[in-house]
Amino acid sequence: MKVFETLESNVRLYSRSFPAIFSRARGSIMLTEDGRNVIDFLSGAGALNYGHNNHRIKAAITEYLASDALVHGLDMATPAKLEFMETFNSVILRERNLQYRFQFTGPTGANAIEAALKLSRRVTGRQNIISFTRGYHGMSLGAIAASGNRFYRTASSIFLSGATFMPYDGYLGSAVDTADYLKKVLMDESSGIDHPAAILVETVQGEGGINVASKEWLQSIQAIAKNVGALLIVDDIQMGCGRTGEFFSFEFADLSPDIVVLSKSLSGYGLPLSMLLIKEGFDAWQPGEHTGTFRGNNLALICATAAINCYWRCRTFSQGVHHMGELMRHRLEAIASRHGNDFLVRGRGMALGFDCQTKEIAEATTRNAFEHGLVVERCGPVDQVVKFLPALTIDVETLNRGLEIFEKSLAETLKELGRRDLAPTVR
Repeated sequence: MKVFETLESNVRLYSRSFPAIFSRARGSIMLTEDGRNVIDFLSGAGALNYGHNNHRIKAAITEYLASDALVHGLDMATPAKLEFMETFNSVILRERNLQYRFQFTGPTGANAIEAALKLSRRVTGRQNIISFTRGYHGMSLGAIAASGNRFYRTASSIFLSGATFMPYDGYLGSAVDTADYLKKVLMDESSGIDHPAAILVETVQGEGGINVASKEWLQSIQAIAKNVGALLIVDDIQMGCGRTGEFFSFEFADLSPDIVVLSKSLSGYGLPLSMLLIKEGFDAWQPGEHTGTFRGNNLALICATAAINCYWRCRTFSQGVHHMGELMRHRLEAIASRHGNDFLVRGRGMALGFDCQTKEIAEATTRNAFEHGLVVERCGPVDQVVKFLPALTIDVETLNRGLEIFEKSLAETLKELGRRDLAPTVR
């Protein structure tokens, strides 16, 4: 690891959290160079919903590469792009009575967020974006201006403007309807809050601590956006592509966003691919008005088409995600119960958070977990929440083994920190 310490920037993160050289991976198992098998509950921060080197998707990649078909083509028309759009439109959109235009942006989620904000401002002629406490949307300047984390905002080293933050669902406690508060300040001509170009929201805040918005709250936010002439943008970068059970995280709330932002697991194989879904009336771009050299990666489009064909042509896969999510939730709630009343479990589908309440417990637990063969990361305002994002294709045996490692690691941590009353023996 000395070469990485010597040559790579101090900004590196995951190689510090998980100090090993990972050489191979398949499904939910990663192999280190020194021969350790490690269970992956991070899944590329949500970019590997179908696991590492998914053999069904890999077959499409190898066939495409062997054919000498176009890999890079800017936004030119290709058979790979045509097949993806037709497949996504018929299997994902039409089945859900949704109709959108596709905009392929630069390769990252932040690129797509930037495009969504830029487009909403162009459509409405307004500047302000309503975002929410503890939201996270990316590291580029426009995206970080709409993100709440002070650590990331400070690192930008400039004044960040253009966004007004409102309390997310539950932020002020269960007794306060924060949607009502948003409605009041936007309807009040003397509130000091400019009418927004868009309201940008995650249905489940991933980096913010696995905070879950209710159906009623989300529907209220959609109605408010419509009433004030703002576009509703749903950031489905991490929680889309099946993570919460349905393909889109907003399906359970019967939303119809004006713009949907997709990335991470859209390609299905960890290759960079991002896009916007834009309602017809809001596609206000002129040709070439927003471009990018690496938009519409053809190899990633081949992967994305294969993922849809393999997993989304029937409801069985979605049902399986819900089932595994419930299994995870019950196991984590049992762990929380066995270790006292301090811990909370929340989430939807296979995006779950175990709130340790303190950074020290979460940090030590994830460190111990890696030593025992589990990659699991933290999130939340001070990284006090252990975040579970296993592959949606994980088998029950591997899932249970990973959860056993987590509980063992938590018990060790509590003992190390002197909380023996909360650290029973784990078999």
